[in-house]
Amino acid sequence: MKIFPIVILFFMLMNCQEGENYYSLDDYSKVKKIDSHVHLVTDRRDFMEKAGKDNFQIVNVSLETKNGWDEVHRKYTYGQLQQEMFPNKVATITSFSVEDWEDENWQNNVIQWLDSCFQEGVVGVKVWKNIGMVAKDGAGKMFMIDDAKFDPIFKFIKDQGKTLLGHLGEPKNCWLPLEEMTTNNDKKYFKKHPEYHMYQFPDLPSYEDQISARDRMLEKNPDLRFVGAHMGSLEWSVDELAKTLDRFPNMAVGLAARMGQIFYQTAENREKVRDFFMAYQDRILYATDLGDGGKGSQEDLYSGMDENWRRDWQYFTTDDDMESDLIDSPFQGLKLPASVVDKIFYHNAIHWFGIEK
Repeated sequence: MKIFPIVILFFMLMNCQEGENYYSLDDYSKVKKIDSHVHLVTDRRDFMEKAGKDNFQIVNVSLETKNGWDEVHRKYTYGQLQQEMFPNKVATITSFSVEDWEDENWQNNVIQWLDSCFQEGVVGVKVWKNIGMVAKDGAGKMFMIDDAKFDPIFKFIKDQGKTLLGHLGEPKNCWLPLEEMTTNNDKKYFKKHPEYHMYQFPDLPSYEDQISARDRMLEKNPDLRFVGAHMGSLEWSVDELAKTLDRFPNMAVGLAARMGQIFYQTAENREKVRDFFMAYQDRILYATDLGDGGKGSQEDLYSGMDENWRRDWQYFTTDDDMESDLIDSPFQGLKLPASVVDKIFYHNAIHWFGIEK
């Protein structure tokens, strides 16, 4: 009996699909996971105790927002405290301040500080959106991340085998009026934080300025391991993000606080988004931007953790029809193979941040 080639191809595809392993909702607490972008600014144990029950390790990120070196030191100290309380469950990312940008010793002071942090096992360094959106030099001019004064600092980070985590720029929605933003999470954030809503400040650097400065910095530092926080501020288009990842092979991205934009694109074209995650499965780190500042009830804290972690697990592991208050349209989960889920939720953080297993 003759079997046509197309029939043979059909059975080959079926066997290939049957050979894939997939997780279910019931596997959530059984699988090792890492949330690679969390902010713990407290000495209470609640967050990490729940993380342990849910089989999560975390990367705790400190940063400078408005309060200079005092803020950097305070947040770093809390991160180290959490790491001491939960060894092998917490990795720490430090940061540095630009408040003393004009000090002639600024570069040396930053490098000395980072060196002391690296000696304590820190896995990376965070730079924040104040660079390019807030901080100014002595002449009142805003400086960008590609400024030559950063060059020796980034070289030091690279030479020490550490990773730069960059929240540079903002979502593209930031340069739109609230009513034109594509996701509810952006509308909510910029309504609450109008000081960062760049649509209201047309004289400040544009979205394109932010991305271009970041890319010039990466061009100058091709050997620097870089993780773009918040999808590298290219959250609005997996196509554009793919082009950037192709351009910079030492760049990966974290998903923190950008699931709304992923859901939005999934609602429009699920297969394109799924293809992106399959193609760049080694360059994407699961992250949420969750945190605990020591305020509020344990019940509310745990509710927020469950809402984010379990929703995202469902999205990546099943093809369920889903809804989220982050967007107004329904969407379908991606149902990625277990091997891909393991990379996004665990192995990529180990690799890109050099975390010891």
